[in-house]
Amino acid sequence: MAYQVEFAPAVDRDFGRLPPDVLPRVDAAITALADNPRPPGAKKLKDASGLWRVRVGEYRVLYRIDAAAEVVTIARVRHRREAYR
Repeated sequence: MAYQVEFAPAVDRDFGRLPPDVLPRVDAAITALADNPRPPGAKKLKDASGLWRVRVGEYRVLYRIDAAAEVVTIARVRHRREAYR
């Protein structure tokens, strides 16, 4: 069961701010979310409404899961110190 991955508009800016060596790892993590939107290590955030996060080194991929429509929407890709603000 493969999920469709969609991106919020803010993610384009986030990708532009990523260091070149981090971009392939973030891309691999997002691609893996299509196969398994709840991989080991993923956590549902308590404060945010329906957001999940997966760690990629010092960066966090924040996303929403719509199980009924089988869609994963990437909300933000930020450094850990900025991700939860």
